[in-house]
Amino acid sequence: MDHTELHQKSFLLLLILATLGFGWILLPFFNAVFWAAVLAIVFTPLHHRLQRRLPRRHNLAALATLLLCLVMVILPLLLLGNLLAREVAETYEKFQSGRMNLGTYLRDGIDLLPEWLGRLLERHGFANINTVQDKISSSAMQGGQFLFSRTLVVGQNTMNFLIGFALMLYLLFFLLRDGVALTARIRQALPLSMAHKQRLLTKFTTVIRATIKGNFVVAAVQGTLGGVIFALLGIEGAVLWGAVMAFLSLLPAFGAALVWAPVALYFLFSGELWRGVVLIVFGMGVIGLIDNLLRPILVGRDTRMPDYVVLVSTLGGLALFGLSGFVIGPVIAGLFISAWDIFEPGAEAPP
Repeated sequence: MDHTELHQKSFLLLLILATLGFGWILLPFFNAVFWAAVLAIVFTPLHHRLQRRLPRRHNLAALATLLLCLVMVILPLLLLGNLLAREVAETYEKFQSGRMNLGTYLRDGIDLLPEWLGRLLERHGFANINTVQDKISSSAMQGGQFLFSRTLVVGQNTMNFLIGFALMLYLLFFLLRDGVALTARIRQALPLSMAHKQRLLTKFTTVIRATIKGNFVVAAVQGTLGGVIFALLGIEGAVLWGAVMAFLSLLPAFGAALVWAPVALYFLFSGELWRGVVLIVFGMGVIGLIDNLLRPILVGRDTRMPDYVVLVSTLGGLALFGLSGFVIGPVIAGLFISAWDIFEPGAEAPP
């Protein structure tokens, strides 16, 4: 091994160790750094438009974009999270105090089913109200205890949350202001051909924007509409059910119908026909069409991955990274597909 080769390998080892060390330092604030980068990517087009209106005033353009991001995204999410936490606490308290009796709802629902379906449920052990109630109550109690434990952790670590939140805003400002230069340096440092660099970086930003603009916006709209119709029909916990519908809307092959459809059927079988019909018509004609109408406008059909890939990567990302996994999972899947497309024999790199 000559001196030059030894020098290169030593420098490569130093580079890897320094990168791992820097990542280890940032690990306690991973979510703050990650969401600052995600929001910077999503709001970069808006920042560029503001820069054209404010030439040579880069700090002012970045600050204006940051304020718009704060007003349009961050503050509404914080307010919604606070409202949702209150409703979850109230629902949990009703279950504990007995004011909300799950067995009554189950018994009424089974009594309204056709006779053949009731016999089928009884054959498989689902007609035993006490057994089913115990299973559901146990799951609900565990979920409620988990939510309360997480809420307690957040309350005990308010200072950490504030530091992370301030760090995210601070980084977001500089990523918006210096994003073009940072992207150019990353593109130059990657040991790939320029065409492959462009392809991978484009896929990276496209999937992030598609996930935020497509999945999150569509889910937010569907959840909001579902919560509104539940509130208008007098269903308790409209905010909570709207949040559940928004969550399910993030997952392909599932959706808000898993919430509103059983409720609509319950209304129909219990004789409240107008409420059932209104909920079905609104669910199918408004909530169900949001995905088909909004997603192509916000994302574009060419950027979508197969639904089964999105589903598996989203669930896997959620299991590994928590809420951030909704973005991390699809991004890793998109880069995986792009890397294998490049590696495929005979594949031509884009110009």
